[in-house]
This record gives sequence, structure tokens and C-alpha cells, in this order.
Amino acid sequence: MDMALDLVAGIGRATLSLFRVTGAIALFALSGLSHIVRPPFYGRVFWGSFLETGFFSLPVVALTALFSGGVIALQSYTGFAQYHAQSAIAGIVVLAVTRELGPVLAGLMVAGRVGAAMAAQIGTMRVTDQIDALDTLSTNPMKYLVAPRLLAGLVALPLLVLIADVLGVAGGFLVAVVKLDFSATAYITATLNALKTEDVTVGLVKAALFGFLITLMGCYQGYNSKGGAEGVGSATTAAVVAASILLLAFDYLITDLFFSH
Repeated sequence: MDMALDLVAGIGRATLSLFRVTGAIALFALSGLSHIVRPPFYGRVFWGSFLETGFFSLPVVALTALFSGGVIALQSYTGFAQYHAQSAIAGIVVLAVTRELGPVLAGLMVAGRVGAAMAAQIGTMRVTDQIDALDTLSTNPMKYLVAPRLLAGLVALPLLVLIADVLGVAGGFLVAVVKLDFSATAYITATLNALKTEDVTVGLVKAALFGFLITLMGCYQGYNSKGGAEGVGSATTAAVVAASILLLAFDYLITDLFFSH
């Protein structure tokens, strides 16, 4: 009987903790969004975060997309050749890249690179009392540290995903033409026929949401870190893990919303 009660009590504590954390993150996000649309706006912080999130993440995202597109073409050929359906490879590549792999892989790469960096940077400011110093100087930490980073994530990741889409399709094209002896003209024609505006648009919507979630978790974990250097390390890990899980969960929800009918 006591064991059953302890189990129920443990489940109750875990559930309450989950709701408490979810509520805290939601309030943090609403506060950050509200500061985006209210002056003053710290343009220098925004551009620094935009460059860090977008431009400096471009090499790793580009390489990931290029090789992923090539792998899709290669694996599709292995399966479709059994049914003499090799002509569908171009459509499969462009569909997979624009709907899923472009936004998801770009998001995961940025989460590992930028989300961790933001959590470490803001967490270090928290444990060294620099955030308290901003308050002392009459500078709102949410407006100065969080809002520009959230906006940078919203803007930068869709641009990264556009580039990832192009390079992913290019990777599939290179493998198909160079290794699998496809006709370049026929492959390009099949790709253009399979390309749909809706797929690209939904991928960009996903990218904007993923960029927001990545920067949100980086800022939230860093802003609420404590315990010195160890706490900053824990916040960095938590930011990457939480952003990756949320990214995949929302990817499923958006895909179900737009493509399940």
C-alpha cells in the first residue's frame, strides 16, 4: 500500500513539475515576444545574433544538406530499382528535402551550435551577476538579451533552410547524374515538376518556429541557470536537449496539421 502511494505521489510531483516548467517557459516566451514589438530595439545585439545564428552556421548546415540529399537519392535508387521506378527519385528527393530534412536537419545543427552558445553566454552572465548589473543600469535584461536573439532565430533559420533546400536537391542531383547515370535534363525536369510551393512554404514555417524554439530554450536555460560553472554546463546541455525534443515534436504536429488530410 505504501509503495503504491509513493508511486502515485511521485507521478503527481513529476506532473506538477512539468506544468510548472511549461508555464514558466510560456511566460518567458510571451515576455520575450512582447519586448520584440516594444521600443527600444537593440539593433547591434540583433545583428550579432543574426550573424551567429545564420551566417556562421551556414557551413555546417550546407554540408549536412548536401550530403543528406545525396544519401536520399542513393537509398531511393536502391529501393526503387527493384520496381523499375527510378524516375520517381527526383520527386522523392525534392519532397523529402523541402518538407522535412531541410528544416529538421538545419534546426538540429543550429540547436547544437547556437542554442548551446546562447545558453552558455547568458548563463555566464547570470552566474557572474552581469544580468543584475543590467538591472542596476536601468536596462531591461529581457529586452537587451532575449528579445533580439528570439527575433534573430525567427529570421535567420528560414534563410538557412532555403539554402539547405537548394543544396539538398543539388546533392541528390549530383549523385543521380554522376554516380547513377541519370540524364541531367530529365532529372531537372522531374525535380521542377515535383516541386510544390506548399511544401517549401510549410518548410519555411517550420524553420521560423524551430528558430524561435532554439533561441527560446537557449535564452531560458541560460537566464535561469545557477550554481556557477557547473550550472552553466547543465544549462547548456538542457538547452540543446530541450530544443531538439521540441523541434521534433513540433515537426510532427505541423506535418500532421498540413499534410494528414
